[in-house]
Amino acid sequence: MALSSISLPFFFLLSIFCLVCCFRSTDARSKAYVNPISMLITEDLYKSIFLHKDDNACPAKGFYPYDAFITATECFPKFASTGCLDTRKRELAAFLAQISHETTGGWATAPDGPYAWGLCFKEEVNPASNYCDSTDTEWLCYPNKTYKGRGPIQLSWNYNYGPAGVALGFDGLREPELVANRSDLAFKTALWFWMTPRGDKPSCHDVMVGRFKPSKADMAANRTAGFGLVTNIINGGLECGIPNDPRVNDRIGYYKRYAQLFNVDVGPNLDCSNQKHY
Repeated sequence: MALSSISLPFFFLLSIFCLVCCFRSTDARSKAYVNPISMLITEDLYKSIFLHKDDNACPAKGFYPYDAFITATECFPKFASTGCLDTRKRELAAFLAQISHETTGGWATAPDGPYAWGLCFKEEVNPASNYCDSTDTEWLCYPNKTYKGRGPIQLSWNYNYGPAGVALGFDGLREPELVANRSDLAFKTALWFWMTPRGDKPSCHDVMVGRFKPSKADMAANRTAGFGLVTNIINGGLECGIPNDPRVNDRIGYYKRYAQLFNVDVGPNLDCSNQKHY
């Protein structure tokens, strides 16, 4: 997942908002506030979506509770709250599908099917490197730190941990391991990545709610709005432009299952096999 430079003032303002919303009194929230996301996805539905996340076979057992997800969404009030009801459901299904693929523990003959095993992992196992891009002079790596995939979106690379930390109020470069140690923060990093445009890439949120306006470069690259473009934003460099890629198909499989549970259609352009990556 690549992130190009975004201005620090933007992240500073976002981090202030997140800190304010996340330090509100729990009692005040319970008495005066009902999170709109909880009206789309109840705890029972959440458990039915992630049937096996707390199995002994899943290394992330106990790490992704419903309350942590709902609390994290409070820092991103536009998430799954923009547009008509079907649009909101579709965005939520798309987000849950993408994080499910990133953390999947499923296989073809898995109990309850391959798409019942999302949120099985909280960090990358046996990473190929420390994910430090030493050419990035803005987000400098710290010695003996690894910026491997962590959390629901598997946040990776120093150039993602740095700005995510600025936005969410933690030191992503000095303490990247916090993403795999704090459930609420893990979900916040996934939502931050989902909601934040970067460089030439739109945000996943804008794509799913119909706010994506393709540039000339997008049109030339056949980057059309839909779930496939979200996959392109997240991991297009490795998965897009490849016919029948099994990783893309896995993302789509999760999305179709969740859309059915939310009783909403999946929309157009599910894959990115004909798209050039960003």
